[in-house]
Amino acid sequence: MIERSAQRTALVSMLAGAALIGTNGLMVRWADTPPTISAFYRMLFAGLMLAVLVALRRDWRPLPRAVWLWSLLPAGAFAADLWLWHRSILLVGPGLATLLANAQVFFMALAGVVLFGERIGLRFVAGIALAFFGLWLLLGADWAHLPPEYRWGVWLGLATGLCYAVYNIGLKTVQRVGAAHDASRAAPIAQILAIASLGSALLLGLAGAAEGVSFAIPTWASLAWLLVLAVLGHCLSWILISRAMQRLGVALVGLLLLVQPVCAFLLDVVLLQRPTLPREWLGLGFTLAGIFLASLKGRSRLPVDTT
Repeated sequence: MIERSAQRTALVSMLAGAALIGTNGLMVRWADTPPTISAFYRMLFAGLMLAVLVALRRDWRPLPRAVWLWSLLPAGAFAADLWLWHRSILLVGPGLATLLANAQVFFMALAGVVLFGERIGLRFVAGIALAFFGLWLLLGADWAHLPPEYRWGVWLGLATGLCYAVYNIGLKTVQRVGAAHDASRAAPIAQILAIASLGSALLLGLAGAAEGVSFAIPTWASLAWLLVLAVLGHCLSWILISRAMQRLGVALVGLLLLVQPVCAFLLDVVLLQRPTLPREWLGLGFTLAGIFLASLKGRSRLPVDTT
């Protein structure tokens, strides 16, 4: 009973974190700064906030060298993720860019089988198929008639999905390495996220300097949206997601993160008055049905060795 309650709590945390991330595209648009710069400040502000939070709780712990080295993986992956995703938004729009980034579900399912010994049942596969059919109905397009710039934006979005999967798996790996070293003194999730965020900010800052863009924040409104993006879109969302990751399988985590493009679509409709066809509403229903189907019991998973 306790384990079942913990699983339900993890599912709710994962869905809440994914929904918060689904608002990021809107906040990036309202921040009105160059793509690399908005990504840089998001990670800088988030990393500093998380570090201060851990310090105030007096919970900052020394980390073994292995954890520091493994932290480079999510830091680099998320810096690449944001750099690619923000450019995809400019070329294909926030809705489709968010959809393409969630191709991570395929990469994470594959990693779950190959790296973490998970078994994917037919119900889970059917859920993925149903969810992506719904997302295709939502934002699908005719590839043969797309302009070259649009196609390039699609490839950038798919590359974002790969980086996103590496980031998620990297976080899970860092947590496992830390627990294996000393489970009683494992670093809190907020500390790991702070390190990864500041590492990403450093890389994005170097990218911005190489691009020659200005780091000046144009208005107070832009600063406010960047702070909200850091607090809600990164700190809170990834604390919720990272805690849930400890109790959920890699493939299921990937699927539940599909809530992001659904939220992005609904925000476009409600706040930006996006014209919506009946086919797109049908796609939204298929996506939610697929997420529900795949999150039901019936998937088997091999035990993961954490020693």
